Amino acid sequence: MTKPNIYIAYTGGTIGMQRSDMGYVPAPGSLTQQMQTMQALQHDDMPDFTVHEYEPIIDSADMSPANWQQIADDIAEHYDDYDGFIVLHGTDTMAYSASALSFMLENLAKPVVFTGSQVPLIEAHTDARENLIGALLFACKPELHEVCVFFDNKLYRGNRCQKTNANSYHAFDSVNYPAIGEVALALNLRDDCQFSKVSKPLSVQAIKNTQLAHIRLFPGLDSRVLNNILDQPIQALVMETYGIGNAPVVNQSLVDILTAATNRGVVIVNTSQCAIANVNMDSYPTGRALKDIGIISGFDMTAESAITKLHYLFSKYDNIETIKTQMQTNLRGELTP
Repeated sequence: MTKPNIYIAYTGGTIGMQRSDMGYVPAPGSLTQQMQTMQALQHDDMPDFTVHEYEPIIDSADMSPANWQQIADDIAEHYDDYDGFIVLHGTDTMAYSASALSFMLENLAKPVVFTGSQVPLIEAHTDARENLIGALLFACKPELHEVCVFFDNKLYRGNRCQKTNANSYHAFDSVNYPAIGEVALALNLRDDCQFSKVSKPLSVQAIKNTQLAHIRLFPGLDSRVLNNILDQPIQALVMETYGIGNAPVVNQSLVDILTAATNRGVVIVNTSQCAIANVNMDSYPTGRALKDIGIISGFDMTAESAITKLHYLFSKYDNIETIKTQMQTNLRGELTP
């Protein structure tokens, strides 16, 4: 029987780093060499794979929308030649990149699995081996048709997870949506979380330069700070509010600033500061006031998902009302209406 063939895009990250006098540093060529000597990857149950190492290697802190485009185009270029795809990526912005690709890769019919590690593959106590093995096994699953993140034996929907722990192998979590798979005594994939396979050809939505901002409200926030943000040539704002979407509307200057912004076409998305929440601006007057001035709900989207979805929608559509409608529509499993 023919083995599945997996394409691995090594963009960078801790997983391929080596020790130096300055700590862990990127080491071009090192990861590919180490993977070739990993006995577990030669097991009969493992797929064939090709590693494409990016040049230069990208530190995830330096990731930008241009890099999302680079990764998406790379997958599209090799789409017909492979059964599945893995993106090796630094953990700091992995959730942003996974969310972005979940929107950019339209009509995706094959698995795309992001993974990386907290400790480099060269170390004896690394988590990289298990993450690589699990990602490769899930990338072989023909019933998986979406962008995912695999970390610490859990498979998450890419636009639902966040990096929640910088000091543990359990670096990622998805608090508003269950893990869609896991490695336990067997490789388990939840049937109730899977998308239907599409028959249309893959299409990549190009990402344009979009002016976005992100702010987290806090008691005592000077409305002039918000005004300075919205006074720029800005197209959209992700605003993290309290609870299920509440803000200090007794502060009339803040309300006036937000009103002026929505009136001139700035899309303001209301997301919650709470890890577990679904924004409902009809529950309290402090939320209703935001809805009345044209601010839209981000429901239970993560900040990473809201930001990357705005990039995607502003690249795809010109009409602001269409963008607002699509922002509140579940496109890739990113929100619960």
